Amino acid sequence: MGVALLALTINVLVAAEYQVSLKASGPEDGSATHPFRTISAAARIAQSGDTITVHEGIYRERVTPPRGGESDARRIVYQAAPSETVSIRGSEVIRGWKLFMPGVWKAVIPNSLFGKYNPYNDLIAGDWFNDKGRPHHTGEVYLNGKSLWETNLMERVLNPEGPAGTWFAEVDANYTYIYANFRGSDPNRELVEINVRDACFYPDQPGRNYITVRGFRMSHAATQWAAPTAEQIGLIGTHWSRGWIIENNVISDSKSSGITLGKDRATGHNVWTKDPSKDGAIHYNEVIERALKAGWSRENTGSHIVRNNVIRDCEQAGIAGSLGAVFSLIENNHIYNIWVKRQFAGAEIGGIKLHGAIDVVIRGNRVHNAGRGLWLDWMAQGTRVTGNLFYDNTTDDVFVEVNHGPFVVDNNVFLSKISVQDWSEGGAFVHNLIGGRIVVRQELKRSTPWHLAHSTALGGLSNIKGGDHRFFNNLFVGGGEDLTMYRDRETPVVSRGNAAVAGVELREDGVLVVRGAAGEIATRIVTGSLLGKTAVSGLPFDNADGSPVRIDQDYLGQPRGESPTPGPFEKLSGTTIRLWQ
Repeated sequence: MGVALLALTINVLVAAEYQVSLKASGPEDGSATHPFRTISAAARIAQSGDTITVHEGIYRERVTPPRGGESDARRIVYQAAPSETVSIRGSEVIRGWKLFMPGVWKAVIPNSLFGKYNPYNDLIAGDWFNDKGRPHHTGEVYLNGKSLWETNLMERVLNPEGPAGTWFAEVDANYTYIYANFRGSDPNRELVEINVRDACFYPDQPGRNYITVRGFRMSHAATQWAAPTAEQIGLIGTHWSRGWIIENNVISDSKSSGITLGKDRATGHNVWTKDPSKDGAIHYNEVIERALKAGWSRENTGSHIVRNNVIRDCEQAGIAGSLGAVFSLIENNHIYNIWVKRQFAGAEIGGIKLHGAIDVVIRGNRVHNAGRGLWLDWMAQGTRVTGNLFYDNTTDDVFVEVNHGPFVVDNNVFLSKISVQDWSEGGAFVHNLIGGRIVVRQELKRSTPWHLAHSTALGGLSNIKGGDHRFFNNLFVGGGEDLTMYRDRETPVVSRGNAAVAGVELREDGVLVVRGAAGEIATRIVTGSLLGKTAVSGLPFDNADGSPVRIDQDYLGQPRGESPTPGPFEKLSGTTIRLWQ
């Protein structure tokens, strides 16, 4: 009996690797000689500790993992084969276009192609969504990989809006009709694809923990608006799970959000839209209470790693998350071309948009042309935003909204016209290059939560009187270091060691040119003891593990001296510095 149990234990602990290939034929068992033809087929049998390796090609499917791993050491890994280009697309190719009128083509598509979900019959909607007075669908049309612009009137197809063209759709009981103007291109000679699936990689239930997704190109998802009071379905999303690693992927062309680290549906789904009698902030506080009762905690939720991804061409957010991103690391991602079409709007748009960024580290990301670069909305506590590059964002680079801190924003380069939109308190802004304005506002009508240290446990609620910030060793462009916008705050703002230069220019080759010298400024290393404690939450500025913050490295990872240089760069060689290759 002992030998039998040992053999069974060894069998359980041995990890399997399953192969997936579009070249598969005959019987499929996931072996190298008989690979599965779809990723979903491998997902159905993969167990904790197993790896699914996917080979070259375009896989048109939604991967819905039925289970996750048991621990960080025994996760389920989905990976593209090394040096092979593997795409997962939520689209299908559409052929057989007929010329409907000069410049306008028509496709007649059986509704059976869509199954239970037809994106051309699904309107984008949800809390804090602004349709700008016209309907928008989750569907999309692509010409050679470039998305067309949807219009709500048939006659507008004659005069295309978008660079690639314009489309309009109608749906009846049996067919979907798409009318498109491809700006002179013949769709029967080009590649035309349309959104069919609502995601590329997303579990249908919460609690699919410890999953790694690595090395894929994922695109073309008919994603719905991801409000913080709703289940947030992204092109790829974690669905209220724990311990995911999403790395080295190219994620593009989501109708709403690219990556979602969001909450579940049971704690509320667009509750403000369903009950407008109460303010949205009251609804969200109730969602938080339900989440806590349902087990929202470090043990059950978050602790994700999102790193080294390229995320582009999403019309809501590159990365979005409500409550589900707690204790996570978002690192070295390149996020751009977010909210480019601007056909709709809303309060959840940005390169990165997080609610409840408790003990989240946002480090080394490059975010540009994203409307708003980073939006930390509610409960940014223990959050550290460090070593990021923001530029060409038309709204602002970072918006901290109704947070009580402590949070640290250090060693960042802010180059848009508005660097910081500040509706919060209890922050530390340290060693940043602030190239634009700081816009300040109190928020006295909303009461938002603060939490116990390094925990989701609720500590209390308070409105935002503003102030209670620390500005140490920053480098301002063209003045602004006197921080007069914070005068007369109930809790004062502390300012030390800040300096100014005349101007900066970011070249297309990634070189930052600094004009004017900062001069000699008395500075010191910034530590948790120097920063003190926040006024509302009464908490110190420390790291996620409880150790005190010590900002002794610069943007490039170089060590700082005891009298460090203001701004994110400790040593400049002349007046230029390379930010990327």
